[in-house]
Amino acid sequence: MSIEYTLTNLPEVAQYLISNVKSKILLFDAEMGVGKTTLIKEICKQLGVRDVISSPTFSLVNEYLGDQGVIYHFDFYRIKEEEEAYQIGFEEYLDSGAWIFIEWPEKVSNLLPADASIIKIDLSDNQKRILTYKHSK
Repeated sequence: MSIEYTLTNLPEVAQYLISNVKSKILLFDAEMGVGKTTLIKEICKQLGVRDVISSPTFSLVNEYLGDQGVIYHFDFYRIKEEEEAYQIGFEEYLDSGAWIFIEWPEKVSNLLPADASIIKIDLSDNQKRILTYKHSK
């Protein structure tokens, strides 16, 4: 599935993903600055998060409370080895049943579940975003 969008229709894109992905574990694949965190913020908002939502670049994981429970947002951009994810208990988060959003999932590829959904975001020639999603394995 492929969706072209702008910031104007971001709420509809977020709601579409919430309703249609088969896994609550979403792997965000995009270059820096394309809009991973912006989309995650909108998904969290649609899930009822009222807290300030920001990228956990330095803390590795942020926890939010939404209408359906806890949401975990990971950013693995700064890790050097998968061992760092083990040290924060990453596998336990994956088993929680919560919504989990992961930026830079390629940094922990050996730890990811087979049923995760990949959300790929590319920038089009006309400065719109093109989102495609599929299952990881």
